[in-house]
Amino acid sequence: MEQECTLCPHKCKIDRNINIGRCKAGNKIEIGGVSLHKFEEPCISGKNGSGTVFFSKCNLNCVFCQNYEISNLGNGRKIEIEELSKILLKQQENGAENINLVSPTIYADKIIDAIKIAKQKGLKIPIIYNTNGYENIETLKKLEGYIDVYLPDLKYYDEKLALKYSNIKNYFNTATEAIKEMYRQVGYPIFNENGMITKGVIIRHLVLPNNIENSKKVLKWIYDNLDRRIYVSVMTQYFPTYKAKEFKEINRKLSKTEYNEIENYIYELGIENGYMQDFSEENEEQYVPRWNFAVDSN
Repeated sequence: MEQECTLCPHKCKIDRNINIGRCKAGNKIEIGGVSLHKFEEPCISGKNGSGTVFFSKCNLNCVFCQNYEISNLGNGRKIEIEELSKILLKQQENGAENINLVSPTIYADKIIDAIKIAKQKGLKIPIIYNTNGYENIETLKKLEGYIDVYLPDLKYYDEKLALKYSNIKNYFNTATEAIKEMYRQVGYPIFNENGMITKGVIIRHLVLPNNIENSKKVLKWIYDNLDRRIYVSVMTQYFPTYKAKEFKEINRKLSKTEYNEIENYIYELGIENGYMQDFSEENEEQYVPRWNFAVDSN
């Protein structure tokens, strides 16, 4: 770990061996859970599930985070780089379609070291970098060659919403520049004979209730600025959790009318590749992982 941490755009420049910055992470990797996750996009979960590693702590503070117990409350356990490498290999041994690094940004330097060790010991399946999109270009460049698939969020076009719901400034410009760098590295998605993604970028966007115009502007930017072969995953699974219940306008699920409006807009734009979750009136909380802090990597 560099003495002055600049892994993410906050560039707190603190020594994480001694202090903590915005993300509240120290000098050890912290994880909240490991699982074979079957509720990702079809080209990621496949038949056997995606080999997820959920990292604790986060460089954003989203009031609606479905993983708030580990991202915002910071629950998890500390592990060494060597143990992370064993976890990656164990996921492959368990039949995972890929390695899915969830919220990895603040541990990127240590993750690179763990990947190096795991690859030396036989790790072959694709590695996915599953991020909130608030990334530092310099850090992404260090990841080049280690990451096969980038799975970034593009949460906000409206900076007022980014500040209100995630306590972050300059999110859109930062995230879009990061996505361009990801695309430079791995390009549009490439799939194997089983329809599983092996390389490329898929951009995720979570639609928030009462914020349809924000979603339209995000989708319009993607259509206007990126290769038409890019894949977009429009998520409609939002439900109010964590501190979202304190904000009246997002203290409910998406309505059918809002869902239809976004669906129609995607067709109007002409976005051809990607996914959109089916509308559901059920509570999506059943798809949130159950955190298991006592991970066995042996």
